[in-house]
Amino acid sequence: MVRKMERALPRRAISRVAPLGSFVPLDLNTPRLTAALYGLNAPALFKAAVMTQPSRPSTTPLDGLPAANREQLERYAYSNNVPLRGLEINGRPALTGIDPHKVGDHVLVFVRDPLCAYDDDPAAQVAKRLDDPVLAGQSGMFTTWSGYYKGAHVTAISGGSGSPEAELCMVELLEHTQASTFLRVGGSGGTNERVRPGDIVIASGIVRHEGLSASYVSGGWPAVCSPDVVFALAEAAKALGARYHIGLTRSSDSDFCGGGRPSVRGYLRHEQTLIVDECRRTGVLNGEREASAIVTLATLFGRRGGSVCSVADNIATGEKFVAGAGHNATVDVALEGVAMLHRMDRAARATGSNHWLPSMGIAPAIEGWPLP
Repeated sequence: MVRKMERALPRRAISRVAPLGSFVPLDLNTPRLTAALYGLNAPALFKAAVMTQPSRPSTTPLDGLPAANREQLERYAYSNNVPLRGLEINGRPALTGIDPHKVGDHVLVFVRDPLCAYDDDPAAQVAKRLDDPVLAGQSGMFTTWSGYYKGAHVTAISGGSGSPEAELCMVELLEHTQASTFLRVGGSGGTNERVRPGDIVIASGIVRHEGLSASYVSGGWPAVCSPDVVFALAEAAKALGARYHIGLTRSSDSDFCGGGRPSVRGYLRHEQTLIVDECRRTGVLNGEREASAIVTLATLFGRRGGSVCSVADNIATGEKFVAGAGHNATVDVALEGVAMLHRMDRAARATGSNHWLPSMGIAPAIEGWPLP
């Protein structure tokens, strides 16, 4: 009987026949197969299935998505069960509480890190240096301030540490705002003889040794920092006379074992004892926890990403930890860097280009209002 049924079924349907004794759900998307399995009248069931299919509205929440994403979600059974733009509370993104209209072009992402020796919440501390600062959002997890620094519309957001936490604010900022640049500003530990406590590392790329970014892209996908951002930060550091380096930064979920630093009672797995030597051989300058998520998500969704971090100690040389070493200078470089980036963008716009090239020069600094 089964062989007769198989001969009666289309070839593509045979693979869907369930093993004997298993439950076969009524799948209206394959009415002829269901009819054959249950001994029903196929034409009648097919007609009933078509009549009971809900009609698709002329416009749906998927219509505004990129074609590849829309095609994926149209096949995803649960796409209608969650809001595509994330959760909201009182009409604002739930996790950051931001007012999207108050978020600037350049977002500085901070961690409330005691190792950086902040005097205040880092976003609030930066706000004191901005013209016309406004509170752009506040929640139990994040604080966000916006204002202007030498003509650049800047937003500083502070929250908890690690790539999973960085993802929470990045998703809402990427989904709800037009910010063009996302910059990780924080502290780190040196992993190479080239850097010393008090130095600044401007990342040219991020070694993705954490798990969050793997939820978005495969292992071979490079977290490359925007060349514009690297250039602007380096120009700012040079102008300020800061001790800086351009090179690779490594992100890890674990601040202890994952960075080659012993955990409770000196615990390390054998392979973790090789991390520091690997960084020394491959030219990785420093390690931290958030840059990979920030650069990966910014780049993946068509924005610019970068990282600038102070170095507080060096496991490769044994130089001891100094809280906040070089960090005030790092914040200075970040602010001057986005001011430089704003001038580069203006120069690019003046030539009708979407991206800056050295041949375009740098637009002069503009004081006063209105801003271009």
